[in-house]
Amino acid sequence: MDMPPTVTAYFDADRRNDVEAFSETFLDDAVVEDEGARHRGIAAIRQWWAAVKTGTNYVADPVEATRDGDKALVRANVSGQFAGSPVTLTFAFTTKNDKIARLEIK
Repeated sequence: MDMPPTVTAYFDADRRNDVEAFSETFLDDAVVEDEGARHRGIAAIRQWWAAVKTGTNYVADPVEATRDGDKALVRANVSGQFAGSPVTLTFAFTTKNDKIARLEIK
């Protein structure tokens, strides 16, 4: 799969439940959009991630990835303790200076 190193690091840290490594993949002013909510900045992103992990105990396994410049699209099978599990979601990353500037999950 053709993923930027920081996107690979994102999924690796997420899989290990490593909040420190997960946080290091983002710029300080990064934005995450998920389930209609926007989370801006490392503190808000950490809070969102911890709440989702605790509430669903999900695992995201990338199955397809493409990238074009600073944009990367990753389709991942996501399974956990939530209605409809498993689902395939698209993670749309925008990177800057080898960090995630924006992530939209659909």
